[in-house]
Amino acid sequence: MSRTAPDDRATAPRRQHLPLRPLWLCRVCASPWPCPVARLTLFQEYAHDRVALSVYLCSVLHEAAGDLYRLNPHDGPDPAALFTRFLGWARPRDTR
Repeated sequence: MSRTAPDDRATAPRRQHLPLRPLWLCRVCASPWPCPVARLTLFQEYAHDRVALSVYLCSVLHEAAGDLYRLNPHDGPDPAALFTRFLGWARPRDTR
């Protein structure tokens, strides 16, 4: 590649970090969803409405818990771990 040739990555569309259901893994990076990129994207999308972000994440948590439990009913997902994964990161920080 010559120094003047355009970089293919610059023109390629970015793939959205969305969940692969029912596993709830990121479709792009295979991390547990919401992955770090998805979290940043959600923060940006809901920058002016943190309550709506929490409501959205609660609904997604509910769906994920059902899917993950159906995949493994005998050793279902840990509720505390799911809370931390889906909602714990989005809590407002104490600014005192």
